[in-house]
Amino acid sequence: MADAGKEPRRALARRSVALERAAGLVERGLELAVVVSDGAFVSVSAGEAHTIALKRHGSLWAWGWNIYGQLGLEDAEDRDRPTRAGGDSDWAAASAGMEHTLALKRDGSLWAWGWNDSGRLGLGDTEDRDRPTRVGGDSDWAAVSVGYMHTLALKRDGSLWAWGGNVSGRLGLGDTGHRDRPTRVGGDSDWTAVSAGMWHTLALKRDGSLWAWGDNKWGQLGLGGAGFRDRPTRVGGDSDWAAASAGMDHTLALKRDGSLWAWGGNVSGRLGLGDTGHRDRPTRVGGDSDWAAVSAGVDDTLALKRDDSLWAWGSNDDGQLGLGDAEDRDRPTRVGGDSDWTAVSAGMWHTLALKRDGSLWAWGGNVSGRLGLGDTEDRDRPTRIPPT
Repeated sequence: MADAGKEPRRALARRSVALERAAGLVERGLELAVVVSDGAFVSVSAGEAHTIALKRHGSLWAWGWNIYGQLGLEDAEDRDRPTRAGGDSDWAAASAGMEHTLALKRDGSLWAWGWNDSGRLGLGDTEDRDRPTRVGGDSDWAAVSVGYMHTLALKRDGSLWAWGGNVSGRLGLGDTGHRDRPTRVGGDSDWTAVSAGMWHTLALKRDGSLWAWGDNKWGQLGLGGAGFRDRPTRVGGDSDWAAASAGMDHTLALKRDGSLWAWGGNVSGRLGLGDTGHRDRPTRVGGDSDWAAVSAGVDDTLALKRDDSLWAWGSNDDGQLGLGDAEDRDRPTRVGGDSDWTAVSAGMWHTLALKRDGSLWAWGGNVSGRLGLGDTEDRDRPTRIPPT
């Protein structure tokens, strides 16, 4: 993920896990600097209507909507509880998108399954898969981020690769043609993090610069205009960016000083700026400088502070902010009083988060059992997923 300089190890670990989303930024490394049991969850990624999580011993778990096999369980049946995907225990990271999933193994191999429209699985065809299928033969993949119909991934040499749907140039390849195999984005080898949103992409370089491409109707690229870009384009001249998360049509990003910035579409106040006006350039969210991680969902945003408190804002129709009601918020609002949160992932109308003890919590819309609570009832407050 983003190069965060000399931050404490715990903050780095928390950030790398927290930003792993269908809509979030993926970093190398998933280890949490806390003592948890081998059966504890260590990372989670909330997609459109399904959720993927990893346990400390390397097993992969899935639940929610499964019409295209995106759970990797070799069928198309929904699950309302965490269900283990296969018997392997060498998974290292996973990212859930709209209806497809990508995951990395510890040996650096990359695997894909689910809906394969536009070749988003990177397997050289458009056939769906209902079980993890290896993407090529390379074993040097370092991170992956899944968007709506596209996928971005980093290799260990710092190169950036893209495939899948390419409307508005979201792959960054200089055109709008779809790709069904991993295709290198330019020739640079200094990429450190990437976040695939619904229709746009953000990425960071080793020097702390931030780059954006794809759809830009609401200014979500932060470039001061509304025209789409089909190649990586630098966002301003700052070189102190630490992390970024691309949502549906909005973007959130952290700087190394702990400040939080937002831009793009602002319906329901998803930017956290106290209003609903769109922004086409990075705009600071309040004056706090203790933000540690952020996850941009479809129309809401969740973030962690360095004291491990959890904050939410934006649309709240299904209780996805976890505030005990269905009222939207246009400013960061604290979720309860707990200060032991370590990671959060905002999906489409649902949210998953981890606590320091390895427990996993869910809230928001629960169609198809995406919360993993054994039913399909919505929740407007964090609810613990029973241990498996």
